[in-house]
Amino acid sequence: MTSPEITLHEHVPADAASAIENGLNRYNDEITGYNDRQPLAVLARDPASGEVLGGAYGRSSLGLLFLDLFHLPESLRGQGLGRRILAAFEEEGRRRGCKHAVLYTISFQAPGFYQKHGWQVFGEIPCDPPGHSRLFLRKAL
Repeated sequence: MTSPEITLHEHVPADAASAIENGLNRYNDEITGYNDRQPLAVLARDPASGEVLGGAYGRSSLGLLFLDLFHLPESLRGQGLGRRILAAFEEEGRRRGCKHAVLYTISFQAPGFYQKHGWQVFGEIPCDPPGHSRLFLRKAL
């Protein structure tokens, strides 16, 4: 067999994402002996139109809850909606048997919001713009 060709892409082709994700999932399943990964989304929807206004999504896997992205438009902040979404996300993680949760945020985003709700910083890496950093947080569920 000849050596594979290496190519660079600005966007991840669907077939590449599938091949990499499925390959890694098969490997993990073989090593651990089980497959418990599930996606999770907690969404805020407009009651009239059903349009998604914001929310959080991530996944559970190997007993961990991953919060990948969380956003609410400014007009919906400060009303307790974020707290309710985060609580629902965490509660579903507990229901799935997750013992811990992890996320990362940027220093100019919402680390204080997460810390106010029991999340703890366990790592920090400087990033751009200068003076900012990515913060890695965890929470025991």
